[in-house]
Amino acid sequence: IAAERSSWVKSTYISYDTALLAAKAHEALMARTGELAAEAARFDRLQLDPVVRRKLKLLKLSLSLPAPRDAKQRAELAGIATKLEGIYGKGKVCSKRLAVAWKRAEKAKKLPDNNCLSLGQLGTVLAKSTNYDVLLEAWTKWREVSIPMRKDFARYIELANAGARSLGFKNLGDLWKSRYDMKPSAFEAEVDRLWGQVKPLYDDLHCFVRARLQKRFGKKRVPDGAPIPAHLLGNMWSQSWAKLHKRLLPEPRAGAVSIEKGLKRKKTDERAMVRYGEGFFASLGLTKLPASFWQRSMFKKPRDRDVVCHASAWDLDWQADLRIKMCIDIDDENFSVIHHELGHNYYQYYYRDQPPLFRDSANDGFHEGLGDTIALSVTPTYLKKLGLLRRLPRGELNTLMKRALDKVAFLPFGIMIDKWRWDVFAGKVKPADYNKAWWALRTRYQGIAPPVARSEDHFDPGAKYHIAGNVPYARYFLAAILQFQFHRALCKVAGHQGPLHTCSIYGNKAAGERLRKMMAMGLSRPWTEALEALTGENAMDASAFIDYFKPLHVWLKKQNKGRKCGW
Repeated sequence: IAAERSSWVKSTYISYDTALLAAKAHEALMARTGELAAEAARFDRLQLDPVVRRKLKLLKLSLSLPAPRDAKQRAELAGIATKLEGIYGKGKVCSKRLAVAWKRAEKAKKLPDNNCLSLGQLGTVLAKSTNYDVLLEAWTKWREVSIPMRKDFARYIELANAGARSLGFKNLGDLWKSRYDMKPSAFEAEVDRLWGQVKPLYDDLHCFVRARLQKRFGKKRVPDGAPIPAHLLGNMWSQSWAKLHKRLLPEPRAGAVSIEKGLKRKKTDERAMVRYGEGFFASLGLTKLPASFWQRSMFKKPRDRDVVCHASAWDLDWQADLRIKMCIDIDDENFSVIHHELGHNYYQYYYRDQPPLFRDSANDGFHEGLGDTIALSVTPTYLKKLGLLRRLPRGELNTLMKRALDKVAFLPFGIMIDKWRWDVFAGKVKPADYNKAWWALRTRYQGIAPPVARSEDHFDPGAKYHIAGNVPYARYFLAAILQFQFHRALCKVAGHQGPLHTCSIYGNKAAGERLRKMMAMGLSRPWTEALEALTGENAMDASAFIDYFKPLHVWLKKQNKGRKCGW
């Protein structure tokens, strides 16, 4: 709890002193947890009650960054972890051309101070500008922020692996993979199996998007049969292509679904955005958020200090001190993100009565997937009920395309982040090849390539928060699959008739009760049992994902006839 509170202050008041305090608290947490985990390892070979055995195992797996036993090394690791996140959080890019592009994109009255842009402002430029050179500058300059991380990251790998080995794991990657109630190798195989189910859909989306980008930028810059340049996809990491959706609509005359006008019409502020999310959960028969949530959360970027704007949900006392930390923009994307983050908070609330080691989701993909499951119910029908849409859209393919550019486009990014780290932790990728290996995986899985030459003087992995912040990433890939499996099951409970993508469980108490029971299980049972409690199935399955996007996939295949797909 002390470490959580220190981390909250450090994330919402970035300074030299808060970084030191957070590092100290993190060091103490690593030290005590390391001691308890080491003690737990003593009982590995004993026959024990299954519940006790599970608790001891979870104790060994409880830290994403286990500390070495040596006190000096432990302090060094805590300091590096805090430093890397601080570099990321304070990152800015100063450029007159980019400042002007941002002002034009936002229709702002003045340029940002000193022409310096935050990551969020750079994201706006990438999403809205169509100038190839402006996009290139925004993409390239953000990757200068992460260059100073490279040396510290290599040392962090050494120290983190030492901590993992002290608990009986080969390396930190094996520790992370051991959290899924199966052997590390079996978990890797499971990830590959799920990717195999969805890859054909991704390949067809990639082919279609590349063809559309060729029309805008020309085949010389976006050639056939080649990876897409990474700066052209509307997102700093090419993990979501949703910002391009207006240029990619299957039915352009029908228009795109957007609630931004509705939000402005209702004079919606940041707090009201969150109220919409709370209202969804309350409609399912779940409790309202505690008063302290509204008093202590950060909804808006402060003007007077640096903060980590990356959206996150917090449970500071393992009981009811729930919060979110976001720099909310009043737009479609943030509306869905809020529903996602509140999914974390509600999960945290409903497993609060479990013993401490069971106060978590069935696996980390469940935590991420639950909030996204709710976001899938943010359908045009739901938005019309809220008065944010005046009429239902005519083109259902447009709605599916917008969601596919987020959900489908994310899949290979979700798989390659930890595949890169697993190889780094295992020593298969040496520090001298960090960037080379990073781009090899991005090209292999995503079919994208850097728009300019990259070398080992750069550290492009650090340009993504989850690398700098030591957040395991396989959970997001699992969540991308699980949310559709959850959604299909809850829609059946709600008695939905019709295509899966038209279902919203808003207002359905039976679906809410099914959710509540699963959330209350926490981590007390293997994830397969929690999955069965919610869906009636005991294995992860991407068929619901395929079902959801089937009308769009049929359309994409027709559009791609005669094209040279792949890369």
